[in-house]
Amino acid sequence: MQATSPRSTLSDVAERAGVSKATASRVLSGSRDRVSERLAAQVLDAAAELAYVPNPHARALARAASPSVAVIVHDVGDPYFAEIARGALRVAADHERLVMICATFRDPSREVAYVDEMRAQRIHAVLVTGSSSAGLEVGGKLANALEAFRQEGGRVALMTGGQGHPAAVPDNEGGGRQAAEHLIALGHRRLGVVAGPKRVAAVWDRLNGFSQVVSEAGLEPAVVVHADFTRDGGAAAAAELLDLRPDTTAVLALNDLMAVGVLRLVGERGRQVPSDVSVMGFDDIPLAADIGLGLTTIRLPMEAIGAAAMDLALTAEPDDLPLQVFDTELVVRRTTGPARTSSSRDSDPGRR
Repeated sequence: MQATSPRSTLSDVAERAGVSKATASRVLSGSRDRVSERLAAQVLDAAAELAYVPNPHARALARAASPSVAVIVHDVGDPYFAEIARGALRVAADHERLVMICATFRDPSREVAYVDEMRAQRIHAVLVTGSSSAGLEVGGKLANALEAFRQEGGRVALMTGGQGHPAAVPDNEGGGRQAAEHLIALGHRRLGVVAGPKRVAAVWDRLNGFSQVVSEAGLEPAVVVHADFTRDGGAAAAAELLDLRPDTTAVLALNDLMAVGVLRLVGERGRQVPSDVSVMGFDDIPLAADIGLGLTTIRLPMEAIGAAAMDLALTAEPDDLPLQVFDTELVVRRTTGPARTSSSRDSDPGRR
């Protein structure tokens, strides 16, 4: 029995014709907008040579009057994801699109299952945020699922490291650098980091930025403890960190919810913020300004990122891979202050 030849794809036609996928798509769908007669002829000749047959699923998606969009987040109860979803929903409303919010609860298998389900339902676009670094690497399960979705005409936009898809992302590494620079400028030399789950890409970006500045300053590496991105996770990680290095004078939590847990634990240990221990967060969720003294943190434009990702999913050309990187901002409130000097600790018998 003779093997069946693989069906030619739009990418094959575009490559043979020497044009972009967007141009090939416009010609083969009957639109010649912004396409010269010469290029149109090249595309049609290439399609004939390859015996190209349009994917009916992709064409149905492209012609849908009001296709739905799925936004995949970890937890809608987390203010970080809630702000991102708000921005995405606002843009979707402007385009009169129905949006489905899918929560993975940090289970990588759920991400893949959701994308597969969206593919089966012929959803127009999928937005993904907060994913694992491994899943989005070439050959990763999520990367494969997203590529299969895209090959069938679906649109994809990421809010975590662009990996072959349009993306709107915060400068997490730059934010990590800002945090380290702030604490070092205050005289802190014994630093700790309460980090989120190891598999989350943003955790490593923030840690890398922080660690680079610490190394450049010639300081001993910060003690890093990983835990859940929750208040309880922050408290548990802070307890472990202070047990490992009791003389820590500053702690960076890699999200604001964890920072709340750190503040609670530091208080339970009988230490004052910021005179004994400075505490920083990351994200600047709405609650951050109202936490006790007001939390020093790194602000991310979360709503703007969600809005940009939705706009990319709905308007970017199929073969374009725009990457929008949003700057972070240091927001100094009252949970950070100058490091205690050795003499001030020695003069206080209760701090030995």
